[in-house]
Amino acid sequence: EQYLNETGKRSQQAIDQIEILRVQNAALDEELIQQKAGESSYRARMEETDHSYKEAAEALNLRSTTYNERNIKFIQLQNKLKSIDQELQFREKQVQESERSLEVDRKSELDAKVEITNVIAELANLQTALLSLYDDKKNKEAVLNEAEQTYFSTRGSIHELESDLRLKNKERQDAQILVNELKEHYNNIRLELTSIGERLKVEFKTSIQEIINKEPDPDLDPSELEIRINRLRSRLENYGEVNPMAVEAFNEMKARFDTIDQQRKDIVQAKNDLMTTITEIEETATKQFMEAFNQVRSYFVQVFRSLFTGDDTADLVLEEPDVPLESKIQIIAKPKGKRPQSINQLSGGEKTLTATALLFSLYLLKPAPFCIFDEVDAPLDDSNIEKFNRIIKKFSENSQFIIVTHNKMTMAAVDVLYGVFMREQGISAVAAVDFRTYDHNTVMETVTS
Repeated sequence: EQYLNETGKRSQQAIDQIEILRVQNAALDEELIQQKAGESSYRARMEETDHSYKEAAEALNLRSTTYNERNIKFIQLQNKLKSIDQELQFREKQVQESERSLEVDRKSELDAKVEITNVIAELANLQTALLSLYDDKKNKEAVLNEAEQTYFSTRGSIHELESDLRLKNKERQDAQILVNELKEHYNNIRLELTSIGERLKVEFKTSIQEIINKEPDPDLDPSELEIRINRLRSRLENYGEVNPMAVEAFNEMKARFDTIDQQRKDIVQAKNDLMTTITEIEETATKQFMEAFNQVRSYFVQVFRSLFTGDDTADLVLEEPDVPLESKIQIIAKPKGKRPQSINQLSGGEKTLTATALLFSLYLLKPAPFCIFDEVDAPLDDSNIEKFNRIIKKFSENSQFIIVTHNKMTMAAVDVLYGVFMREQGISAVAAVDFRTYDHNTVMETVTS
């Protein structure tokens, strides 16, 4: 719809333009008819003059002067007629181009209507497909919910089985540990029995088998032996399980801790180095900025007073001097006799001179090989133009200035003038004049012409 509206507006503009061109063509046709009538009258008078040439030979000198003047006017009229014909052809071409553009816009409008119809049909198809997709989505969501419920229930069963498996594995590990302890205890007892047997054999000249086969002492109290056994068993149980991988786990954790601690130290060191670097950069940037700002500030005051008067006030002030890199800069420009509260209260010429002073203050900080001004002197009056040209002349000793201007005083003050003109319709040409070989009066006459 927006495209159709824009196309309609362009079509209406083209129709209005065609109507305007038709009116202009009609006016040009009337003027052409008048010019042709004048040309016919001039030709009739010339024929009368030729007819009476033999009779008025003695007045040839006086009439030849009149003839020359009229011939010049005739040539001027012919040139004017030729230019009118060219303008008429140009206008006719514009009318034809406008009609072609109108036809293209009409075709675009028809194509847009067809495209809109296709889009509406496609939109209806998409809406139907969307409804079917919504139904499929609901069915698939129901299936998905059932699958999720089955999944979560299965997952719960798996978790329960995994818990049981972990418990079984723990019990198996505990049993394996107990078996290992019993084997070790058995081996220790066996060694002790062997050593006791050797001792008995050496010291008491008896064997352990005789003591085993010997009847137990009836005076021993089995309850006391049971108490002693239980006490020893409880002591063994209090020791808890022994993790044979504890040393390896400790070494692994210690290695990870040492690595992470070293990384932390490196990060802290890098942070400190980065903060130190940032501080150094901020200090260096602040120092350089303040040096440049103070230089630009002094240059701005000097250039501003050279463009205005020595009693004028100009300054550059930081709104937040504590943080100069982030502070805004306030430009103060108060010509003599004025106390403006904002730059909008200055005249157009004063604004231009203030901006020029700021530009040249930056230029003095870092001079450039050439500068380009595009109609900077347009809002200046004659007195300010002289100040502007004087400061341009001063700075042109070290740099080249390219100025686009329509002011005659500025054009007269330059060294080389380049003029752009149209030698033919649609073809631009450039003419250059070097004023360094002329005096001031000749320069003014050339600029004026």
